[in-house]
Amino acid sequence: MDAFYASVEQRDNPELRGKPIVVGGSPEGRGGVVATASYEARKYGIRSAMPSKKAQQLCPHAIFVMPRFEVYKDVSRRIRDIFRRYTDVIEPLSLDEAFLDVTEDKQGIGSAIEIAKQIRAAIRDELQLTASAGVSVNKFVAKIASDMNKPDGLTFIGPSAVESFMEQLPVEKFYGVGKVTAARMKSMGLHTGADLKALTEDEMVRRFGKTGRFYYRIVRGIDERPVETEQETKSLGAEDTFPYDLTTHEEMFRELDRIAETVARRLDKYRLRGRTVTVKIKYSDFRLNTRSRSLEGPVADAATIAAVARELLAANVEEGSPVRLLGISLSNFGEATRTRPSGPGSQLELF
Repeated sequence: MDAFYASVEQRDNPELRGKPIVVGGSPEGRGGVVATASYEARKYGIRSAMPSKKAQQLCPHAIFVMPRFEVYKDVSRRIRDIFRRYTDVIEPLSLDEAFLDVTEDKQGIGSAIEIAKQIRAAIRDELQLTASAGVSVNKFVAKIASDMNKPDGLTFIGPSAVESFMEQLPVEKFYGVGKVTAARMKSMGLHTGADLKALTEDEMVRRFGKTGRFYYRIVRGIDERPVETEQETKSLGAEDTFPYDLTTHEEMFRELDRIAETVARRLDKYRLRGRTVTVKIKYSDFRLNTRSRSLEGPVADAATIAAVARELLAANVEEGSPVRLLGISLSNFGEATRTRPSGPGSQLELF
């Protein structure tokens, strides 16, 4: 989807159309971060995850809108209903993005390009929103292609064009290569896919570790990952950014207790129990730390989760340190923990 949250807001509020809008935290007070920005706002350099105050500095007349996630989720469900008219092999990446395998063509259209055109037309006609599509032989190339002609674009990269396309691609455009890795590659004289392709697989591994094997393959357009319709839940959690910095353990413990209650409710909803508790801590200067502890047996109750989270925080955060965000997640579920046992004695003791 093109600037999904912002596009939904502009669709639902005609007064916002054609104007630079930012969906996310208000720049007032301590501010928050940008969830997304309209294309009118992006012209000023505003990007997702940017602090709201910086966004306002770049575009003083930008309009800040609070997110409406329930609306976005509903629109996302309707988009996936459109997908299902054409294929059942759908792998969602987020509310606004998904991989579709159209090998099994439900409508007998016979062309992946034509299917993409029809999906984009249905989204435009039924939801009054625009989407961009990438069509290619595998997930990696299709993902890159989907970003090539935004907004409202369609890019096809056929089998014979894949390798030459990857050779010309700047390293920062490779899906999965972040700013730090791109800068590191450039410091080594690696600026394009062709530069990466000149390295042997062993050289890739020496320079980038295990990820080097992945780079070696994808720069040649090789990606054999299937489109996965069901992904196993590996972790489940909750987090919150606070309107002011927390500076005492007492304040932090109070928030951890509240977050633990949310996590416990979600675990109950999905009938999960986990062995590893992780606490996420973001400081006022945006430094981020995570600390984990694995227990002897699976847990799902708020009291145990909160107790472990409190202990992890107390051991790793000094009293007086300004904290802007806290989160708790559980992982390490395992097959045996997918159904919560009932009856006395099912809850394991923490200590």
